[in-house]
Amino acid sequence: MSYDNSIKAFEEAYRVIPGGVDSPVRAFSSVGGTPPFIERGEGAYLFDIDGNRYIDFVQSWGPLIFGHRDSDIESAVIDAVQRGLSFGAPTTLETDLASSIVSLFDGIDKLRFVSSGTEAVMSALRLARGYTGRDDIVKFTGCYHGHSDSLLVQAGSGAVTFGNPSSPGVPADLTKHTLLAQYNNIESVRKCFEDSVDGIACIIIEPIAGNMGLVPADEKFLRELREICDEHGTLLIFDEVMSGFRASLRGSQGIVDTKPDMVTLGKVIGGGMPVGAFGARAEIMSHLSPEGPVYQAGTLSGNPVAMAAGMASLQKLIDTPSIYDELEAKATRLMSGFESAANEAGIALTTTVRGSMFGFFFSDKEVGNFEDALQNDSDRFASFHRGMLDSGVYLACSAYETGFISTAMSDEMIDEVISITQRVMREI
Repeated sequence: MSYDNSIKAFEEAYRVIPGGVDSPVRAFSSVGGTPPFIERGEGAYLFDIDGNRYIDFVQSWGPLIFGHRDSDIESAVIDAVQRGLSFGAPTTLETDLASSIVSLFDGIDKLRFVSSGTEAVMSALRLARGYTGRDDIVKFTGCYHGHSDSLLVQAGSGAVTFGNPSSPGVPADLTKHTLLAQYNNIESVRKCFEDSVDGIACIIIEPIAGNMGLVPADEKFLRELREICDEHGTLLIFDEVMSGFRASLRGSQGIVDTKPDMVTLGKVIGGGMPVGAFGARAEIMSHLSPEGPVYQAGTLSGNPVAMAAGMASLQKLIDTPSIYDELEAKATRLMSGFESAANEAGIALTTTVRGSMFGFFFSDKEVGNFEDALQNDSDRFASFHRGMLDSGVYLACSAYETGFISTAMSDEMIDEVISITQRVMREI
């Protein structure tokens, strides 16, 4: 494939945009080469400015369950745009979408919309702290919850659980209340409670982690988190910005029995438009302004175009829940094909599927936490990614991201990708 136009576009972008991209992973730093600049999407395909066509397994990092330019969602967006782009005032669309989401998630009585997943998590943490009157929070190494200051942390030295800033510009005073535990390790969580002086407001976790590769939490581990939170009066927050409506119609709650106190959502509930949300039972949400003292606001929150896109997408999912079985079957088929291709080439590979989400590691051991994920052969992944891209398969440009299936993908497309995978595995 030729990438001449994308190379030129990247050089031009680099002159006016830091790194040439508006989100770091898009720069292809971990896989090498130049990111294709996209001209348009259609169904399961992306088309770049060089005229190359790709089968798209990124799907805008998750929200496009129905692929690019779904006619129902597109019609809803056009209708909303013709009524006005934004009002900064209430619309019934907000109530309709909130009601649909609340009806599907146990323990959520009320929901507030924001404009991104980062904003949803940031607001949820503030509410948890305001509700409990405590400052400390627990997060897990490898789980990504957006780029707000208190969550940009890295592990301290030795047995210290308190995090250190992982980015310049984040004062240590803003991360000193963030304690780090190991995913799927309940003893590390207990250590956090031992180390906390003033008490822990909340534990936040991706119940299906998607930002260290696809690594689901063990059901027993989630149950133990619930027990610890109940014992200490701590809130349990499920970050389902990625897995909400992707893993199942009810996110992780359609797969595991553990119920959180709060949920953060994003991506998928906007049908491709920028959106986020956080919700909890009424008692907790009543502490949020204007009902309560915990302040949160957003001029474009509940944007009518995003609400219309989200409602159209969600209604299709509610009307046809069998979609999830079909998507999971295709994801399983794809990952089985990847495994077979790797075995034939003598390459170690492990795979995971949750609903329409899939992930793989070039590793000979199962991955249960971030430390395991780091043992992935990232150099081999980079070679694999380049080979697949050059063959018209668009995968996430990081070994620590998740892939997504859309309804626009046919069995024939899956078979085509498996055939390409067999060749690329042999080549690398």
